[in-house]
Amino acid sequence: MLVLTRKKNESIIIDEHIEITILEVSGDQIKIGINAPKKVEIIRKEILEKVESENQKARTTSLNLDMFK
Repeated sequence: MLVLTRKKNESIIIDEHIEITILEVSGDQIKIGINAPKKVEIIRKEILEKVESENQKARTTSLNLDMFK
């Protein structure tokens, strides 16, 4: 993992096409802005982990189709 220190209004560039800017620092929260091409999918990690967890549950859950007869 690369660790960088940035101040408010400073940015980093990823792969020449994605810019991440620190917009605000307040206590233990940081507000960031992301400029990226529309084709780049951006999703919060906790949302992705929740979706993956729910998908895993769905794959391992048995469904009793007899109840629909």
